[in-house]
Amino acid sequence: MRKSIIAPNAAATTPIAGPWRDLERIARVEITSETEDFPIEHALGKAVTTGWRAAVTGPQVIRLHFDEPLAIRRIQLHFVDRESERSQEFAVFAGSGKELREVVRQQWNFSPNGTTEEIEDFTVDLQGVTTLEVRIDPDRSHDPALSQSYASLQSLKLG
Repeated sequence: MRKSIIAPNAAATTPIAGPWRDLERIARVEITSETEDFPIEHALGKAVTTGWRAAVTGPQVIRLHFDEPLAIRRIQLHFVDRESERSQEFAVFAGSGKELREVVRQQWNFSPNGTTEEIEDFTVDLQGVTTLEVRIDPDRSHDPALSQSYASLQSLKLG
């Protein structure tokens, strides 16, 4: 994901261009899976793209490790599903190291004939964040072992 090495304190001292941080530059990402045509970079970049999609069904985790502790004031998540009727839940956790606390949890019902997009924009006051984790359960109405739904994320933005 990274293309060059930055100074150790660049994430903390570089001003944010516009309202969103450059996640591709300031974070290392861990994911439970991804489809080759929908890599995580598509959901974390500043340009509008196809987004990220899991390679397997069931719950998924996206974990960002920041190069320097961050103050986060805004979290925006954008989900799109125009094909499945399902109830999804996501939760965002943040903190430093392995000490993460839940910031927000949200459920949403997708329907191809109605609600196909979910955009959540949260104002937060998080200080010293070194790790941010998004847990997505794409099908709350089924046993995860029987789920046929794939987690996806159109975009994740932090301000």
